Parts: sequence; C-alpha cells; structure tokens
Amino acid sequence: MIRNRVVRRSLAIVLMIAGGLLMFLAPPVWIGAIPFALGIVLEAVGIGIEHRDGQR
Repeated sequence: MIRNRVVRRSLAIVLMIAGGLLMFLAPPVWIGAIPFALGIVLEAVGIGIEHRDGQR
C-alpha cells in the first residue's frame, strides 16, 4: 500500500472524482451499466483508501 499520506489522499480523491464522472456520464441504456459499475468500483476504492488513511 502507498505509505505517503499526501499521495494516498490525492489518489483517493482522483478515484472518487473519476468514479462520480463515470456514473454521471453513463448513458441510460443497458450498455451504460458497464461504466456505471466501473464508477461504483472506483468510488469504493477511493473511499477504502480514505478509510484506511483515517485509521492510522
């Protein structure tokens, strides 16, 4: 895992923004489920990184 707090927090923010954009820009048709799911995964990873940062 990334030990540098600034890099870890920056990465988490970037992942959360990218996930939000993917969810927002996903088309409302069946194929839009793929970028929407990817957005949810990126959001979860970003939140997980932030959560680990708060525990230390």
